[in-house]
Amino acid sequence: MKIAIGNDHAGPEYKFAIVALLENRGIEVKNYGTDTQDSVDYPDFANPVSKAVNDGEADFGILICGSANGVAMTANKYPKVRAGVCWTKEITSLTRRHNNANIICIPARFTSLQQAVGMVETFLDTDFEGGRHQNRVEKIGCM
Repeated sequence: MKIAIGNDHAGPEYKFAIVALLENRGIEVKNYGTDTQDSVDYPDFANPVSKAVNDGEADFGILICGSANGVAMTANKYPKVRAGVCWTKEITSLTRRHNNANIICIPARFTSLQQAVGMVETFLDTDFEGGRHQNRVEKIGCM
């Protein structure tokens, strides 16, 4: 499995912890984020993560910024991306099970580091249910 990860200045600590989790699971990680708290523009890392998922170069993506809204808005411009803002394990599970999300967007200013790591574990361990949800997912794209 390959995962693309990106973060702005609100998320380096979160990224480091999440990358450690992923590497401990034997997952290949491509890091597109910043390693410092110096201010950066979130589209500069959200776009390469989203492109990697959209183009099949990564199986999943993880995006981290202050509110997670900017990265989610950026990511969801890509036709094969379904990025969900998650702030609890339950929301994360539903985003995977019902929406077949392939990018999790984490709001670093509104979740603890421990919560974020737990949400990534939930994201990776939860499968899409398909069934009645498949038809809904197929309707997400612009008509």
